[in-house]
Amino acid sequence: MPASPATEIDTDTAARLRASIMRLHRRLRRTAAGATAGLTPTRISVLYTVVRLGPIRLSELAAEEGVNPTMLSRVVGDLCDAGLVDRVGDPEDRRAALVTATAAGSQLAQRMRRERTDVLQVALSTLSPADRQRLERALPAIEQLAEVLKEARP
Repeated sequence: MPASPATEIDTDTAARLRASIMRLHRRLRRTAAGATAGLTPTRISVLYTVVRLGPIRLSELAAEEGVNPTMLSRVVGDLCDAGLVDRVGDPEDRRAALVTATAAGSQLAQRMRRERTDVLQVALSTLSPADRQRLERALPAIEQLAEVLKEARP
């Protein structure tokens, strides 16, 4: 449902929000666990998606990640070589492959999520109680915005 003119967000505010989200994302995606494992941001994203949605077909994974199938095949191959995911034939369609996280892949994803949460908690603790409360109250709107953007993705 479009916003009414009285509640529209101006372009500068939208740009500030986008820039802030991107800075947060860049700072949170760095993890010691991911670096130790030699994972690129793309490999980390694919691993998270496989852990969250797997077993998942390669075609569905490519759509979810928004990457071309050739690149995804290489990334999945690298994750297989690292022992973080397994690629197996789809029993329902011999032409398709399923990707699933290994125990090591699930543990690594959990460790990276925990590191990111810890970093964010430390940063949040430096904010005033009022700022932390404002962020907490904004969470439902931010979560809804993420869903709207997910559905709007081509």
